[in-house]
Amino acid sequence: MPVSTQKHLVLIDDDIEIQDVIVGFFKPKWYKVTVFSDAESAYEAISTGLDCDVIITDLNLPKMSGMDLTKKIKLLNRDIPIVVMTVTKSAEVAIKVIDEGAYDFIVKPIHFPQLLVSVERAIQLKNLKDNYQSLRTMVKDQGNQRAPGIIGRSPNFLNALDIAKRVAKSTANIFISGESGSGKEIIAKFIHSESNRKKGPFVAINCAAIPENLLESELFGHAKGSFTGALEKRIGLFEEAEEGTLFLDEIGDLSLPLQVKLLRVLQDRKIKRVGENQSRPINVRVISATHRNLVEEVAAEKFREDLFFRLNVIPIRVPALKDRKEDVIPLAEYFLKRFGPINESSVKQFSKDALQYLLERPWKGNVRELENAIERAVVLCTTDTIQKSDLISDDQMLKAGPSIMTAQGSPFALEEEGRLLTLHELTQKYIEYALVRNDGAKDKTAKDLGIDRKTIYRRTQELQN
Repeated sequence: MPVSTQKHLVLIDDDIEIQDVIVGFFKPKWYKVTVFSDAESAYEAISTGLDCDVIITDLNLPKMSGMDLTKKIKLLNRDIPIVVMTVTKSAEVAIKVIDEGAYDFIVKPIHFPQLLVSVERAIQLKNLKDNYQSLRTMVKDQGNQRAPGIIGRSPNFLNALDIAKRVAKSTANIFISGESGSGKEIIAKFIHSESNRKKGPFVAINCAAIPENLLESELFGHAKGSFTGALEKRIGLFEEAEEGTLFLDEIGDLSLPLQVKLLRVLQDRKIKRVGENQSRPINVRVISATHRNLVEEVAAEKFREDLFFRLNVIPIRVPALKDRKEDVIPLAEYFLKRFGPINESSVKQFSKDALQYLLERPWKGNVRELENAIERAVVLCTTDTIQKSDLISDDQMLKAGPSIMTAQGSPFALEEEGRLLTLHELTQKYIEYALVRNDGAKDKTAKDLGIDRKTIYRRTQELQN
């Protein structure tokens, strides 16, 4: 079972031998097992916050029985599947246990393949319920937003959103500024969805991502044979966005010749495909955006002043994430609910240290960096709670250089002090990683790596010396 999906079982049985056998069966299968000898202690732990995926309990326990424990757990409204074990084969007892809320009923002596199937099915059912609840919560959260699908409650972000909503139905060109990753395209899509053009297409292009010699063709289209490789005629993005919205992201990276052509299009509302003399009328609303300071670019004569004024009819500034701290936790929780089901992860929450870390980070990459950090944490986390150590920011990844992730989510570099690790050093680190993944089980590690057990023991000795 993958590290990121390690499951947690609570076992309650007053027979120490049974405890040891069940723990010994599940632990090599990458299950964490917490053992209690009485139902009272187990109930106290669960009622005060202990979380687990499945409870396995004996029916006949001193003081509080497994039946009574099942009733009390259900009253907590904790959706934890309970598998009850007993020596009796009575169908009446089995039906009563299920009626009280148990997921399954296992007869002793335990048939372990049956117990494993029962536990795995219970976990699958629990995951389905959790995923369904996550989706419902996401829908509810989005319904409570001023703009469905947009997470934000900080005053400066809501101010930008309010401006976007007020101007959405106008015909004016809109210019969105803000740092990379701050959500400029999200605002552009929101404007389109609130406009009279919402039934038309929303077409986006990142001007910095297309080579200059191809960008003109991308925007305006080209005639067949107009340049090498133009085997067929092609319409450009302006025509694709007809009766809709064209979003020109990173427009500050346009070359001066293309700026001239774009200015002409905005003035005349007509385009010419590359290699054609015919002008074609267009009905497109243009929303542009950049992370650059175009006032400075204009002063440096790197951006045309007349084009800037043509684009900047209605300016909207999207604040950086460091200036909207109120939105960090809601965004992080949204990404957690989004990436958990996608990655089949049981992660449900953040620890207090993790939340504090999220609030203290500068998030130079803005919402995009936060999204990346949460997705990585969901994949790497080995419990149901993301810890501070699971959160690796983009700049930490870059500083680490080429790396391999350990089971705890921390990277070990393939380089140290500017030199490549030797093959011996790298092998040692990988064996250490495999041992951590397998919870120290040397025989399983040797089998997984396809090497002799003696090699593992020898390498382990080297790690300890």
